[in-house]
Amino acid sequence: MSTPYPFTAIVGQDDLRLGLLLNAVSPAVGGVLVRGEKGTAKSTAVRALAALMPQVAVVAGCRFSCDPGSPDPACPDGPHEAGGGVSRPARTVELPVGASEDRLVGALDIERALAEGVKAFEPGLLADAHRGILYVDEVNLLHDHLVDLLLDAAAMGASYVEREGVSVRHAARFLLVGTMNPEEGELRPQLLDRFGLTVEVAASRETDQRVEVVRRRLAYDDDPAAFAAKWAGEEAALRARIVAARALLPEVRLGDGALRQIAATCAAFEVDGMRADIVMARTATALAAWAGRTDVLAEDVRQAALLALPHRRRRNPFDAPGLDEDRLDDTLEQNSGSDDDDPDPDPDGPGGGGRPPQGDGDGSPETPEGDQPGEAEPEAGERQQAPAGSGGEQAAARAGEPFRTKTLSVPGLGEGAAGRRSRARTEHGRTTGARRPRGALTKLHLAATVQAAAPHQRARGRSGRGLVVRRDDLRQATREGREGNLVLFVVDASGSMAARQRMSAVKGAVLSLLLDAYQRRDKVGMVTFRGKDAELVLPPTSSVDAAAVRLETLPTGGRTPLSAGLLKAHDVLRVERLRDPSRRPLLVVVTDGRATGGPEPVALAARAARLHEVEGVASVVVDCESGPVRLGLAGELARELGGTAVTLDELRADSIAGLVKDVQETNRRAA
Repeated sequence: MSTPYPFTAIVGQDDLRLGLLLNAVSPAVGGVLVRGEKGTAKSTAVRALAALMPQVAVVAGCRFSCDPGSPDPACPDGPHEAGGGVSRPARTVELPVGASEDRLVGALDIERALAEGVKAFEPGLLADAHRGILYVDEVNLLHDHLVDLLLDAAAMGASYVEREGVSVRHAARFLLVGTMNPEEGELRPQLLDRFGLTVEVAASRETDQRVEVVRRRLAYDDDPAAFAAKWAGEEAALRARIVAARALLPEVRLGDGALRQIAATCAAFEVDGMRADIVMARTATALAAWAGRTDVLAEDVRQAALLALPHRRRRNPFDAPGLDEDRLDDTLEQNSGSDDDDPDPDPDGPGGGGRPPQGDGDGSPETPEGDQPGEAEPEAGERQQAPAGSGGEQAAARAGEPFRTKTLSVPGLGEGAAGRRSRARTEHGRTTGARRPRGALTKLHLAATVQAAAPHQRARGRSGRGLVVRRDDLRQATREGREGNLVLFVVDASGSMAARQRMSAVKGAVLSLLLDAYQRRDKVGMVTFRGKDAELVLPPTSSVDAAAVRLETLPTGGRTPLSAGLLKAHDVLRVERLRDPSRRPLLVVVTDGRATGGPEPVALAARAARLHEVEGVASVVVDCESGPVRLGLAGELARELGGTAVTLDELRADSIAGLVKDVQETNRRAA
């Protein structure tokens, strides 16, 4: 077994270490989600935490880690007698992103269950993680069906395996720790809310700190055992502090004043539900115990808010997580003093909780909530745009308000990654037929299995009531569900699109489609064309908020090289087809259909469009033409692509009602 990197040897990352330690003190806090760029010690810190966790008493020989003091009466390995037991280190179980459902929840031997009536069950990762840590690296890339199983287990504290009327249940209470890089996509809101705390990590910009990180890592790689021995004293001291804080935790008093501050803070920041209040209360209590106190102070409540609320305030995937700390301080001050026994010291003063470190320790100013680095300039939408058709680059227009769009899907039946856009053969969904299993049986089609076994019962010497079933009789259920697609946007950013302030509406439409792609678990990419060429501004990714950032800063101006945009899209799809052949593309061209620049620009665009049509790429043209005179060029482009054309108005999910109103208004005027 390899020697883990010592937790106390991690340089900086104060919020990350505090979040993990609070969960070690009080697992009821509910786990922690670590968000940050790659190479910031996220995985290293989580794996190092296991060495600090107190030992766990378990029933000897129980595969489900039952507590000998109160064994689970429904344990598949039970019943167990109370008392006795052995101690072992707490486990850290890693859930791979590509794990199967059987690997997560366990596998039931269907053949033995049908033929012999025996529940032969092989435990999965949820059983291994019971009373320990379940660690999911790149948790935002976890497949939806695994997310659903995690949500069920986290909510009920148990895992259920149901296969054709045969069921197994076992306890599954674990500390859920996830790490993710936000550039690769966001989490589903349901799973995001299941994490008690969230911390943001980033590499330090301070030279001395970066030097120390490299020095320690090289020393560890040269001799892990010697490096761990050097930090053994600090590790032992930290382990002892965790044990002491756990022992003190039941004595910590959460006064009415602190409770009022918690409730007022959650109400002020408009978080959904009551889970945030409960998590804040548990976190503040753990902070007090960690500081060696038996009273929860205002500084504990403040620190708890900074850890428990940022990820619960997001209203859509484009919102940046975070809290307005000035508003937080005002709320705490307005609701202080209601409990005489609950002093409210200076939030920045010394104490066990205290204000968390901000930034990377390099003295750089904090970024206000909702702002991105480099946005100190005036808002893009407030700048004066250059006249349309001037040929030069024009200032980026602000995107209009997003709206709910019509469902755009790829025709046919695919076999891509699970999602919510187009029809596909999947492991989950409605049953459409049966086939012989390829490899391990996962979804039994009971009727087809019985039908296959029935003709052979006499030859197999059946004498009792049971059905004689053999391996060749088993049938796998084929199911139809939904898949995620690659939605490639080809956006016209030429000067003609900036005329009549259309670009704001166009960006709002693309932003709406991006939001739809996020909800349907698609990958997205973006090609823009203007001037003389086209550019891949966003390679295909699962991060729709990265696409939103590119869209917001997209400038306009110049000619309309439509053929260059379509050819660039063709190259992108060709490469992606090699990387992920099962993921079907959906091409969304956002343009008014004009083509200028170079010899025969319209003919070149038509030939480029036919390349996509020949390869069967599903396409939609969002017609951005406006004004009293319409040329219908976008419709012609859609025909060359073999796709469909929709106007900006028709793209809205409620556009049918709008069309009815237009017809009624036309009839009224005619009368």
